Amino acid sequence: MQVGVISELWRFPVKSMRGDRVVSTEVTERWGFPGDRGWALRDEETGRITNAKKLTSLLQFHARYLAEPVGAGAPPVEITVPGGRTVRSDDDDNGVDAALSAAAGRRVTLWPRQSPGNHAHHRRGRLSEAERSDTYFDAMPLSLATTTALGSVQGTVPGSSIDPRRFRKNIIVSTDGGPGRFPESDPGGFPEFDWVGRRLMLGEVVCEVTVRIPRCVMVSLPQAELPHDGAVLKALAARTGMDFGVYLRVVEPGRISEGDPVHLA
Repeated sequence: MQVGVISELWRFPVKSMRGDRVVSTEVTERWGFPGDRGWALRDEETGRITNAKKLTSLLQFHARYLAEPVGAGAPPVEITVPGGRTVRSDDDDNGVDAALSAAAGRRVTLWPRQSPGNHAHHRRGRLSEAERSDTYFDAMPLSLATTTALGSVQGTVPGSSIDPRRFRKNIIVSTDGGPGRFPESDPGGFPEFDWVGRRLMLGEVVCEVTVRIPRCVMVSLPQAELPHDGAVLKALAARTGMDFGVYLRVVEPGRISEGDPVHLA
């Protein structure tokens, strides 16, 4: 049964920084979109990989790849810091770390995703279980939300800007195809929650919907032209107990594009 079409695809080169839409991308079992969260910042005061929950200014940074990533690779990135200055991960003499630290107001260093078993970027500090992984994902490499869910949150806080960028999902599925077109996506709900435990066909990719995603204060933080808005988090608490979107496990990798149909098995 068709439940929607892919309307947006998002890749985030650096963990907790802003990323960009992509029109089409490969999807892999291990890495999701190649290059997604391929880099991260380490807080040099704690010796741990950090994120926007801990360093809220990170959502004001924008990262883009200088070459298209393939597989597990994380090519060099260009980062635009607040104020408009751009720095590159391949700048000489650690210029990128100094620039990022100055912009973030905290001593940080930029690290690419490491190969399995290589945790040189955790030279100090006790590693959490998540940090022992060779990825920078919080849990799983691929996430999805529907336009119906976005509309449901918007209906709860009509004065807020409920933009997909606030939720940092890889895949946005349009379920607003008109009355009766997608029967499992009734207005006012969160249809993806009902897909947990089932399979989705997204273009030529097959995924299992595994679990709902708990959200945090990051959804209310300012980024680009979006203002700080604590009402967004309160709306999620009231409607879903703080969950938004779902994680996917890739069963059959392949290529997906905006406009591809989405079928529920």
